[in-house]
Amino acid sequence: MNIAVVGATGLVGTKMLQILEERNFPVTHLFPIASEKSIGKTVRFKDKEIPVLSMTQGLESVPDIALFSAGGSTSLHWAPQFANIGTRVIDNSSAWRMDPTKKLVVPEVNAHVLHKQDFIIANPNCSTIQMVVSLQPLHLLYKIKRIVVSTYQSVTGTGKKAVDQLFNERQGIKGQMAYKYPIDLNAIPQIDVFLDNGYTKEEMKMVNETKKIMQDDSLQITATTIRIPVIGGHSEAINIEFHNDFDLEDVKTALSKAPGVIVEDDLKNQIYPMPITSHEKDAVFVGRIRRDESQKNTLNLWVVSDNLRKGAATNAVQIAEALIERNFV
Repeated sequence: MNIAVVGATGLVGTKMLQILEERNFPVTHLFPIASEKSIGKTVRFKDKEIPVLSMTQGLESVPDIALFSAGGSTSLHWAPQFANIGTRVIDNSSAWRMDPTKKLVVPEVNAHVLHKQDFIIANPNCSTIQMVVSLQPLHLLYKIKRIVVSTYQSVTGTGKKAVDQLFNERQGIKGQMAYKYPIDLNAIPQIDVFLDNGYTKEEMKMVNETKKIMQDDSLQITATTIRIPVIGGHSEAINIEFHNDFDLEDVKTALSKAPGVIVEDDLKNQIYPMPITSHEKDAVFVGRIRRDESQKNTLNLWVVSDNLRKGAATNAVQIAEALIERNFV
């Protein structure tokens, strides 16, 4: 396979390279692509230093698959050009997610929607990915009616500038600010811009993307997304109302058997998911599994996952693996 990674020098692009190597993805030739300011740099892959290419050079290389993580405007401009030469594009930006002609895929949930005619495939929002992985097995059993989710998201979701801001603040160093406010010792109840309805763009991504991935427009979903000073992964408190009642042990069994899910729910020994333990892992970790005693047919979950891995890079590579498994590449 000739594989391009677009945005190869960024946080997610770097993680894509790492995961391609870790999963022994069948890479014959790797084409790392980045902006003009990165031309002349190299990236390391399988103990080799590989020169960074421009977009035009990457296009001329005619890759079989291109993993994009370079922002929405870049994707809108370049993804169709790669698709037109027969490259399968898997895009990590929000550019194509809600396009009705494009698939939005989390392989554990809806890999079956992939088709050989799909040349631009959207990778969902990080916070959406971990939520639907944990909810899909329960939706199949009990049918979800309503979801109330609050997220506590890592600064790595913003990018390197935010990580630098956090560690600069911890060391008392003045530097560039990724956020309007300090992030260390703080929680910022805004991720992305505010919309006319008072929700942020991130919150509405979770609402709309979840309905599309789970193929159920009847789902009632409300979200509040919060940035906190951690780097290991995103955490979510999810309250789920089902149409049908459930047995708590059956819920735990279903989650423990679900692909991509690891249950950490040992209250006696204070074992539950945390960003510090999800860091550099691909699973979605689920714990604090308990019935909502204030309302019938309702469950509470605490869900944590590494947002750079399963929430971005790993999911994109898994989509590529699914294309290969189906002989679409």
